[in-house]
Amino acid sequence: MTYNIALASLGCSKNLVDSEIMLGLLKENNYQITEDFIKADVIIVNTCGFILSAKEESIETILSMAQYKKTGNCKVLVATGCLVEKYREELAQELPEIDGWLGTGDFQNIVSLLDLKLKGKTSFSMPLPEEFHRFRMRTTPEHLAYVKIAEGCDNRCTYCLIPQMRGRYHSKPMESIRQEVRELLSQGVKEINLIAQDSTYYGMDIYGEEKLPELLASLAEEDVPWIRLFYSYPARISKKLLDVLAAYPNICKYLDIPIQHADDFILRRMGRHETGEDLVRLIDTIQETIPQAAIRTTCMVGFPGETEERFENLLDFVSKVKFDWLGAFTFSREEDTPAALLSEQVPEEIKQDRYDRLMSLQTEISLENKKKWLGRTINVLVEGKSSGNPEYFIGRSQFQAPDVDGVVFIKARNLKVGQFVPVTISDSDIYDLVGEIKAQ
Repeated sequence: MTYNIALASLGCSKNLVDSEIMLGLLKENNYQITEDFIKADVIIVNTCGFILSAKEESIETILSMAQYKKTGNCKVLVATGCLVEKYREELAQELPEIDGWLGTGDFQNIVSLLDLKLKGKTSFSMPLPEEFHRFRMRTTPEHLAYVKIAEGCDNRCTYCLIPQMRGRYHSKPMESIRQEVRELLSQGVKEINLIAQDSTYYGMDIYGEEKLPELLASLAEEDVPWIRLFYSYPARISKKLLDVLAAYPNICKYLDIPIQHADDFILRRMGRHETGEDLVRLIDTIQETIPQAAIRTTCMVGFPGETEERFENLLDFVSKVKFDWLGAFTFSREEDTPAALLSEQVPEEIKQDRYDRLMSLQTEISLENKKKWLGRTINVLVEGKSSGNPEYFIGRSQFQAPDVDGVVFIKARNLKVGQFVPVTISDSDIYDLVGEIKAQ
């Protein structure tokens, strides 16, 4: 008998890669993958547990999917991922609707679990972790893929549960990453997005030294059209790394640097390893080494001890740096983290007010930043037709990451998804650019 499997993947791109590995292992073992949850015999919810809102979304999704046991074909409901890794015992007591649990450390056992639940036995032969990518079933568009270069985190920021959910930092061997990228290129992938909780720590655990620059250079020489690096911890961004980013034209001139804050007191309380001055020097070095680089950051507001003055220090820093892209979130008091026990907790209404003020400032900065593109011609990766206007296609430049940044609207009649085209920018708004194909 063939069983239909549907999977809901929540949270970050790292979780998405785990979801794709599960789907691939299941497909390899003769399970049928479907996007129709009503028809699915098995539903898997790959959960996120990063902050309270993510936990709530995961629980709500599990409960929603459990309804398919009554209204659909669902026989087995499985929860996997970060929330399970941290709260497996509590969830098992509170959610009897769930038939199986797998965390971030054992999600690869999904075939054995389902074989046991549905067939009463299992004969699954587990591949080596470095071979998981061979079984991966990608759910992203054909022209882009995420490649996880490491798992876990050793930074121990005082607000973060990731080390408890994902374990200690563990780099994937360099040759395994290169082989995965080669296979993706053979499938027609044009953009490789390298991800880890802290990409700049890559190699320290297994090679004893910084290896990210070497990894990037070796991948660039594989003729990947675009390589994009995510989640660079600011204290570990070296001049050597920046020189590699500058040297290779196929490495996107894009840095994702979650600073979290810029006030020294708050940074110390967060357990970060840099000061506001360190961040200023880093940004200066980036702009000197890669003048055209786009910089994305993430900031947290309302951390315990964040007074109005300390928040103003963050606003001043953002005003001076003028990040191309900035995301923000309010501090979430997560149990079992040192920050949850700190004094001077900030009231929710003040957190929300500061979030609104920070994002209002970034809106002004973004509007001004977009003007620098007017009249310039940039290379754009075509992603599809615009749903709102048939005269336009949608694409991204190397300065815009998938899903989190703006897009380029391209006025054109006939373009192919995955095609690179030169676009002359004629207009812009807060997030997006508008242009036409450059006349040949």
